[in-house]
Amino acid sequence: MLLIAGTRIARRSRDERIVLSAALSLLGWLPGARAAVGTTRIEPHTEAEFKAYVKARETALERRAQGSSFLWCAERAERLTALRRSGVVIEPARERAVTRINDGLVHDWIGATFIPGATLAQTLAFLQNYDNHKNIYAPEVADSKLLGHDGDRYRVYLRLRKHKIVTVVLSTEYDVNYRRLSATRASSSSYSTRIAEVEDPGTSSEKEMPPGHDHGFLWRLNSYWRFEERDGGTYVECEAISLSRDVPMLLSGLIMPIVKELPEESLRKTLVATRNALTAR
Repeated sequence: MLLIAGTRIARRSRDERIVLSAALSLLGWLPGARAAVGTTRIEPHTEAEFKAYVKARETALERRAQGSSFLWCAERAERLTALRRSGVVIEPARERAVTRINDGLVHDWIGATFIPGATLAQTLAFLQNYDNHKNIYAPEVADSKLLGHDGDRYRVYLRLRKHKIVTVVLSTEYDVNYRRLSATRASSSSYSTRIAEVEDPGTSSEKEMPPGHDHGFLWRLNSYWRFEERDGGTYVECEAISLSRDVPMLLSGLIMPIVKELPEESLRKTLVATRNALTAR
């Protein structure tokens, strides 16, 4: 439900769009340039650094789950006010939303929404209905399927489609584990177990590229959710940590502002769609 690709280039001047398209071509992010640029792969040291980053974040999240400050959105009065006013609030999970590691970029955003009238049980049942995610989160989720279910553990398939400057289709699978912490609190952790970029999607020549040997749009995606029923509804929070290829330093000043906003936009869409669907029930 989360990913990348594109930006609001319609708002930019013609010259800026030309420069942006040229830069993206150098990265292989436009269809005509992919064959010339070639593919990349996730290196062992990149994956090791990502795992170290995730371990540190999970330690902090576990402390939060066991502490009195369960909800991130309730830590600051101004944050809770903004949530009540706009329906969704999103910020970098740490000081920086994007962390450059060796041959990769780690994207880390956290967001929250409030669903008035929804109970915790209703919220969890809604999210665990994975066969219906393709309807709730379309068009970014083109297909969804529950692969298996054992107690509070779910195995899920999602076909992701992102389109702005370029269309990217990904075939992805996840392990999702839920925990009921109390009568009013719960959490879940989602880990991507397979992400394969799809070449020529929707055509007779459609095929999946080997996972980790592709254009590097998305290599890993972890999502950490918290739920609390209170104040006449249920608060839903999500921290999304993803890994993508690095941006060459030569283009960093141009591309990094765009790269930084893409995971935020995806998280926002996910939370808004969740809120709208549950509110309408």
